[in-house]
Amino acid sequence: MTEAPLFDRRMLEALVCPVTQSALGYDAERQELVSRAAKLAFPIRDGIPIMLVSEARAL
Repeated sequence: MTEAPLFDRRMLEALVCPVTQSALGYDAERQELVSRAAKLAFPIRDGIPIMLVSEARAL
């Protein structure tokens, strides 16, 4: 089994929450980008952040 590609943390500088346009935090353990303002966590799959509200997990 191969490991999933790592998320490039430099992407955090360019990405914002699609709901609030606020900064995102990175949860390495859960492989998610977290928007505290929107109370949503966006998954990272195969190193790619999925920034769709329909794919986000409510916090």
